[in-house]
Formats: sequence, C-alpha cells, structure tokens
Amino acid sequence: MKKYSYPAPSEWKALLTRPLMPVATISETVGAVLDAVRERGDEALREFEQRFDGVTLTDLEVNESELAESELLVSEELKHSISLAKQTITIFHTAQDIKLPIVETAKGVTCWQKALPIEKIGLYIPGGTAPLFSTVLMLAIPASIAGCREIVLCTPPGKNGKVHPAVLYAAKLAGVKHIFKVGGSQAIAAMAYGTESIPKVYKIFGPGNQYVTTAKQLVSLRDVAIDMPAGPSEVEVLADETANPVFVASDLLSQAEHGVDSQAMLITTSDSLAELVMKEVDRQVALLPRQEIALKSLANSRIIVVRTLDEAIKATNDYAPEHLILSVKDSRATAECITNAGSIFLGYLTPESAGDYASGTNHTLPTNGYAKAYSGVNLDSFRKRITYQEITAEGLKTIGPAVEIMAEAEALTAHKNAVTLRLNTLK
Repeated sequence: MKKYSYPAPSEWKALLTRPLMPVATISETVGAVLDAVRERGDEALREFEQRFDGVTLTDLEVNESELAESELLVSEELKHSISLAKQTITIFHTAQDIKLPIVETAKGVTCWQKALPIEKIGLYIPGGTAPLFSTVLMLAIPASIAGCREIVLCTPPGKNGKVHPAVLYAAKLAGVKHIFKVGGSQAIAAMAYGTESIPKVYKIFGPGNQYVTTAKQLVSLRDVAIDMPAGPSEVEVLADETANPVFVASDLLSQAEHGVDSQAMLITTSDSLAELVMKEVDRQVALLPRQEIALKSLANSRIIVVRTLDEAIKATNDYAPEHLILSVKDSRATAECITNAGSIFLGYLTPESAGDYASGTNHTLPTNGYAKAYSGVNLDSFRKRITYQEITAEGLKTIGPAVEIMAEAEALTAHKNAVTLRLNTLK
C-alpha cells in the first residue's frame, strides 16, 4: 500500500478513484454474451460454461442427489455457524417488516400503501476464487421473509461440474428450490431473458465482478430490474491515534483478499498509526493463503494521512465506501457525520467480516461510490409498494375543485372532466 500524507484538495479526486477496466471493452464483451443467450438459450449457456469455467455440463440444474450429497460434505461445525448466521439475518430482516398506516390526507380522502412481494427473483452467487455461501443467506433469507413465490439461484460450478457443497447447503437451508450451474454474465442473461431450463425473473440480485455488474446494468435498461450496480468489493477504515494497527491491517487485508480488483483504503489523522499499519499489513499478508490476490488488490489500495477528523469525514463522504469501519475514539458521534456509506462498523471490536457473515445486517451493498444514492439490500428490496386511495363524496367535494383548477391550468381538459362529471352528480 502506498501512503499519501496531507494531500492537497486538488489531489483528492485521483486518490479516491477505484480500479476499473475500460467500460467500452467490457460492454462489448458482455453484450455479445447477452445476445447469444437471448437467441440460443441453454445451448449458449453450455458453450459459455465450457469457455469461461472450463466445464462441460449436461444438466444445468442442480439435482436432488447433489443437494443430499452437499449435506454430507459440509462439516457439523460449519453447519452450526451457517445456522447461527441464518438466525441473526432472519431476526434483523424480520424486524424490517413494518405495516404502514392508513392516512386521511383530507376529510373523506384516505390513502395507504401495501408492500407486496416481487413474485419471481433471481439470485447471483459469485464463485470464482471463493465460494460465497454467505451471500446465499443474505439474499435468500430476506426473499423468503418478503414472500417471494419463485427464487432462482445461479452460481458458477467448479471444474468438477458441481457447485460447492456449502453453497448448496446454505441454499437448501434458506429455502431455495431452483439452483443452476451457470456463472458470469451468461447467468445474468439467463435470468433476464429466460431459457429452456432457467425461468425469466422480474428482479436480479447479487454481487459480482465488473462483467457481472455490466451485464446487470445492460439488462436493467429494458428487460428486468436489478438490486443495484454492485461491483468489486471495497472497504475504508477511518482511524485516529487510538486505533489498533493490528486490527486495522487485518480489516484492510480481509477486503484485499476478496479479489484483485478489490480496494482497501485507510484514512487516518495519525501519521504514526499509518506507519505501523503499513508494517503490519506487510507482516500479515505474508501469512495469507490468498497472498497473491491480496497483493494485487493492495496495489490499488491507499493509506491517506489527513490533518483533522473533519477532513477525514469529508473525504469519506466523497468516497462513499461500501464498507466503512470507524476505528476512532467516539465512533457513535463520528457515524452521525457520515452521509455516504453502504454499511458502517462502529468501534475497535466490530470488524467488517462480522457483517459479511453473522451480525445480521446484509452484506450486499452499493460499491463504486453508489452509496451516495443506493441502499444496501434489505427486506424492501424484495417487495414493491402499491399505493391506494379511496375518496368519499365529502372527499371529492374537498379536493375536487383544486383538481379541476390544476388540470385546467395544465390544459388537460379530460382530467378536469373526470372530476367535474362526478361533482355534478353530488349537487
């Protein structure tokens, strides 16, 4: 990691950039995949699985024997941990199920909203260098609580043509019944358009690399809704002189090991802490099994020393990190000043990895600065709200004249007539 001490305002934009591949190149590649899947369905999916994942598949859907086998291959210790995570995620997301009130906006005018589940949803679970079974829980559990009727899950298979057993176990535990061995942008295409094997869905969820993110954005233009444009993962640690450099280094590395295009940022008011963290990162990364991946990510990562906490907060809100760890003296007060972040972790004993697995919050979060406008996945992500209004005779007399005047001012005579004709019957 490279350290930058007390950068000038003109330097901040460059320091807060993410590592990105050329958009035009990605869009062209992904567009060709989307077109092929839309036109040739399962045949194209099998070709892409052979090309990208190096596996020849006969059946795209995971069968019952594979699900049964997964239970035998997952240790009891891991099963217990997954069950604990399921419990905390369920508690947190169930608490979001709040019934909205019926409101009388004017005398005789009643309005309300009702949240209904999105009937068909698609979940994308990345494979690649790590089996993200935790993402299965983060997406399938709130979908189930929301009442989604059909949950389709796509995830890339391994070289043996099978899905990692922990992914299958988590899916079964979370109630997912349709699991397909398809990864990458071709999986997004399959769920967006539908194929002979994979049903078309109404909304697609899940993180992924830049190809998956681009595919989601492209299909969302006209074919299907998406949760958010979530791409490569990232973390920022905001720290002062009270932070533990060993903890901070571990937090940076826990993100760096995600993938070569991940980014870890430390913004600190303490130059001495920055120096200690750099040494600790070097010590800890040498011990990691995923050292090669982490080192490539660290090349995109930075340590920035600033003069004041206010400056650190401003930079943080500009960066809008996916994950933000507040390793500062008063983390609660600092958190109140943060306006842009996907998920915030307060205090020295709250690592980002807790939110990734078992604190109960959702780890599917906006990246690449989208936290300025997007929320992370929550119960409402799997629902749509329908608004209702009911007007009595008294209500129409109350608001009707205003509607007539406003419609006439916009030169929308038929709108006015719809009210006038009704009011005439009430005279």
